[in-house]
Amino acid sequence: MADPLTIFQVAGRAMSAQLVRMNTTASNLANAGSVTTSAETAYRTIKPIFRTQYDKASGLATVNVESIVTAGETPSKHYDPSHPLADKDGNVWESAVDETRELVDMMETSRTYQNNVEVMQTAKSLILDTLKMGR
Repeated sequence: MADPLTIFQVAGRAMSAQLVRMNTTASNLANAGSVTTSAETAYRTIKPIFRTQYDKASGLATVNVESIVTAGETPSKHYDPSHPLADKDGNVWESAVDETRELVDMMETSRTYQNNVEVMQTAKSLILDTLKMGR
């Protein structure tokens, strides 16, 4: 039988999941406005898929990253025959990254990560205060 999850493990897994989310958001922002020669090779927004994991022994739930998938709009085609990456018809394909949505995701991810840091700090404080009471 597996050991029950502790509050530190739950918060740690949540922080790891938010780190994956932050990395995918950073990748999306880094590729915003990138162009290529075809729709197939154009950058597409990526997002993590999370799955809740329940621990029957402790009654706690945490999160795991199940996968990372492409999401969002399809790349857009622009006519620019002078661009070095233009295809034979003079078109380039631009990634369809919604920068505003990505920035909102980044702020939300940052706040969620910070909330989990606070959970760990509070748990640590409570444990230390409990130990001090025993002196």
